[in-house]
Amino acid sequence: MRLVVARCSVQYSGRLDATLPEAVRLIMVKADGCVAIHSDGGAYKPLNWMTAPNTVVELDGRWVVTNPKGETLTINLHEVFTDNAHEFGEDPGLQKDGVEAHLQELLAALPETIETGLTLIRREWPTPIGPVDLMCVDTQGNYVAVEIKRRGEIDGVEQLARYLELLQPDSNLKGLRGIFVAQIIKPQAKKMAEQRGIGWAEVDYEDLRGRRPEELRLF
Repeated sequence: MRLVVARCSVQYSGRLDATLPEAVRLIMVKADGCVAIHSDGGAYKPLNWMTAPNTVVELDGRWVVTNPKGETLTINLHEVFTDNAHEFGEDPGLQKDGVEAHLQELLAALPETIETGLTLIRREWPTPIGPVDLMCVDTQGNYVAVEIKRRGEIDGVEQLARYLELLQPDSNLKGLRGIFVAQIIKPQAKKMAEQRGIGWAEVDYEDLRGRRPEELRLF
């Protein structure tokens, strides 16, 4: 990973045009090619970003980041304060707690408790930034990406939205949509999901645990 703190201005050109005026920011370039620009505030969400894969070309005083869709992010470096590179090595990935991991197993066995007629295709469906918990199909043959949390917060909705954005270009995933699932989903998370066209479902963990063993087909 490369971390640069610099006074910079940024222009994005793609689905829409956007500009960040000159200010001091953190520029993060991950090993997979993901580029993110952060301010010193606003929690974890970057001001602008380009998900991998990208091509980064360093010119005199500016970087030009281009993705396969033809979108570009031009970072003009007016003054560089620090520029550091770090090797992280292989990451073991996020380990779910016992309840969340078991909830995923139960819902993989009983996807119809999320939505009537839902059928599991695979657990841990891969994306460039991590796996979607479940990939299913509905009664119309459309693909449904399911992200599962013990407690439903805004960051879980944003995580699923990023997965969907990365999976959308795959023409094999007919009619792809997402469902965010948790035992309890906060009102703000429900509202954000609805605004982003993502479905949501609250499930009863104790009820799932109480199903007869013969009803469970763990994958």
